[in-house]
Amino acid sequence: MTGKLDGRIALITGAGRGIGRAIALDFAAQGAHVAAAARSQDQLDSLVKEITAAGGTATAFSADLFNRSAAAELVAEVKAKMGAVEILVNNAGIGSSAKPAPVAEFDDDFWDSTLQLNLTAPFLLCKAVLPDMVAAGWGRIITVASINSRIPSVHAAAYNASKHGVMGLARTVAVEYARAGITSNCICPGPVKTVMNNARVQYDAQRKGVDHDEYEAGLTPIGGRLVPEDISPLAVYLASDDAKMVTGQSYNVDGGIVMS
Repeated sequence: MTGKLDGRIALITGAGRGIGRAIALDFAAQGAHVAAAARSQDQLDSLVKEITAAGGTATAFSADLFNRSAAAELVAEVKAKMGAVEILVNNAGIGSSAKPAPVAEFDDDFWDSTLQLNLTAPFLLCKAVLPDMVAAGWGRIITVASINSRIPSVHAAAYNASKHGVMGLARTVAVEYARAGITSNCICPGPVKTVMNNARVQYDAQRKGVDHDEYEAGLTPIGGRLVPEDISPLAVYLASDDAKMVTGQSYNVDGGIVMS
């Protein structure tokens, strides 16, 4: 039995935990050779061990995408060790919960670091992988954005701006490279049970003065929060040949929060 991504080389950033880890596991199960990138070597080693134990293929790449030069260096290292990147998943990101504040009080350094990781790094990664994708006549770029690409959260100016921006970047790539056999799409998750979102839910519950569990239970019309495994099947589809005519799209996976 063959997988939907057999033999494809897939670079996934932020792969150590949460949504990135779930995508890496699903990609490997579908036959992709996974280049798993993150800052935490321990998390990457655990992921690679899990994938290889299941019969898949994965290689860990330690990368700090807060460093502007890291994107091009990462793509070059993957190419040297595994081959040219055919599927790029821009998943690494920083949320708003580390330093939430109204716009007039927002920390300038936190603004800069958020835009670097959430917007500039995906731009630089796209820039680095696109030449090989064009040469091959095939490529998939999937960007994990957010429903905050469409609607804002309070006290999250940098996160909101970066996620609106990354959707624009993904659509620009889509229109510029459609004839080259390359697709570019966004997945826009709602609240997902991750370390990053846990802190945001706790902050919002405290800010509103409501019970944490009751607040979490009402976050989506369906009820509660998503889990990373709710996101990864869509990433598999968008990375596959099944989605060859799908580009420039942004899909909400959010339990019904944003219905557009």
